[in-house]
Amino acid sequence: MLLEQHEQIRTLIAQVQSATGDRKRERFEDLVRLLAVHETAEEEIVHPTARREIPDGERVVESRLNEESQAKDELAELYDLGVGHPDFDTKFAALADAVAKHASHEESEEFPGLRREISAEDLRKMAGAVRAAEATAPTRPHPSAGESAVVNLLAGPPVAVFDRVRDAVRDWSRSDKSS
Repeated sequence: MLLEQHEQIRTLIAQVQSATGDRKRERFEDLVRLLAVHETAEEEIVHPTARREIPDGERVVESRLNEESQAKDELAELYDLGVGHPDFDTKFAALADAVAKHASHEESEEFPGLRREISAEDLRKMAGAVRAAEATAPTRPHPSAGESAVVNLLAGPPVAVFDRVRDAVRDWSRSDKSS
């Protein structure tokens, strides 16, 4: 499931890089949402499990959390800039590179360790927990919240409601203008 999301993220990055105008903005908003939801679920479910279960899990997870923190800051900055800003493409290229490296690290270090150390049945249960975490995750990066599973569990759902209401109003406003 997470590998499929990594592929979706790579696809959206390529679409943002090749698009213009409204299409670029839409693809970027899709990417922001997917990254925010994906990273929140990893911080709540995947990373704590990896920290406990895989050899050298503490080091592996701390490295991933540092990467995620930096990416949240960059993503929030890009969101505030907007796709029409003259610096957007350059800053987005740097983010795209960092996200690709982060996904590669997860795929080569964290995920194989989880597959080795956790039973297939427990991995399926973990996937269900990831889906539940994603359902209540914020849809925008909130760098000031940090990368703590506890903070995500406590603050995430109220922030997610706020984000999802903002998303709905934004989408309604755009659809109302186009009709």
